[in-house]
Amino acid sequence: MMQKTKIQCAFRLGSRHCTGKIAISLSNRNGGLQTNQGMASPSADRVLDLVKEKLDGLTATPSDRFNIFKVPDVLRKLNEKAYEPKMLAIGPYHHGKEELSTFEVHKTRYLRELLDRTSKPLPDYVMAMRAMEERAKNCYGGSLSLETDKFVLMMLLDGCFIVEVIRKFALTRLRGNDPIFELSWMLPSIARDMILLENQLPFFVLWELFTMTKMPNDQDSDKFLLMILRFFNGILPGKGCREDTVRRDNLYPINEIKHLVHLIHDNWLPSSAGINAFRNNGKNNSDWSFICSATGIQEAGGQFGMFEVHKDDSLFDIKFENGVMKIPSLEITDATETIFQNLITFEQCSQDINPKHVIDYVELLGCLINSSKDAELLRHRGIIDNFLGEDEVIVTLMHKLGDGAVLGKQFYYWEVFNKVNFHRSRRRNKWMANLRHNYFNTPWAIISVLAAFAILLLTMVQALFAVLSYFQQEQSN
Repeated sequence: MMQKTKIQCAFRLGSRHCTGKIAISLSNRNGGLQTNQGMASPSADRVLDLVKEKLDGLTATPSDRFNIFKVPDVLRKLNEKAYEPKMLAIGPYHHGKEELSTFEVHKTRYLRELLDRTSKPLPDYVMAMRAMEERAKNCYGGSLSLETDKFVLMMLLDGCFIVEVIRKFALTRLRGNDPIFELSWMLPSIARDMILLENQLPFFVLWELFTMTKMPNDQDSDKFLLMILRFFNGILPGKGCREDTVRRDNLYPINEIKHLVHLIHDNWLPSSAGINAFRNNGKNNSDWSFICSATGIQEAGGQFGMFEVHKDDSLFDIKFENGVMKIPSLEITDATETIFQNLITFEQCSQDINPKHVIDYVELLGCLINSSKDAELLRHRGIIDNFLGEDEVIVTLMHKLGDGAVLGKQFYYWEVFNKVNFHRSRRRNKWMANLRHNYFNTPWAIISVLAAFAILLLTMVQALFAVLSYFQQEQSN
């Protein structure tokens, strides 16, 4: 009896479509393979075996199983350094790298100090990590090279270090002569590496270790979350993370936190008023168009002012009112690129995030900053605080962050963009922009226009005096 199976595959690349059909006939009668061209060769049987091998190797994976993923190559190639740790490896992806090996002694030292301070013996911690090993491995995408014992050891050392360095940051009495806190450059570098998307442990591992090492003043879950947010606020631009959500006792979903990057992203947000307005205008969020650069807005009569950040405001609260765009001040340091790049990638690889406010914020800045003149304008207005050097560095940074970033269907700054475009579309502002762009775009052009105006004025005065002189002569005659 003959069984026929038809396989249709379709793929899309850019705007091109390709579809193909393969017809395969399997014959149970002779045990061979028959195609439209006839009987298959022995090599075709080998292909069937290889395909079957691959199919048998597949495992059912829920969509939310892998939440600590490696950065896709297409994004990594655009800005590889932003995803690489400089001092310490956390988790299996960068574990064992020779250039990061010197920091391992600090992890061991922190474990020693933790054991000396707490009452629980070392076997208790090892058993706790072993109990979570399989669950933790399932959080990582792809195959892991670490064997069981080394993976458990990594969980223990990395997890204890994270919990202890955050606890020491909050409780100065625990620091002693710790070089990590004595040397001013070390802590920001550690925080920078701990915010990398590939440098993470599952949050349930950290929570278990925090619970096991809880001190008398470590009361509830919000205590640990607040300690984490305040630890990272030292390197986050602006005011850093909001604390209102984690202050609500027993309401923050601890079990839903995937890792530190997830926690930071969920609390480094626009104001509650801004998010509520975005969600209440869901139908309008996709109706917008791009804006011109900062100098273009200025040429059309627009102005820029530094936003006075109040208690409930954040870095992401940007407004355009009465022809003035108000933007909170942004400090650009060595860590800025890494922070934004990893949070952008986290947003792109997470389907359930809306709004994608970090991507949208970088897109807004990318529109405003097209040239060094744009960066200079925003710097003079106090909006950009550049610690990296020349204004051109800011332009390059914005272009790098924007490369590969894909906007969602809804755009957080849709209303700001629409207001800017409406302002520029007014006839008076169009004329003003054209005048400034064509006649006042350089100091020499301004001087030329002023000189022409002066000549015209003098000519008019000369003509006036000539007329007056003529009438005086007529009257005297």
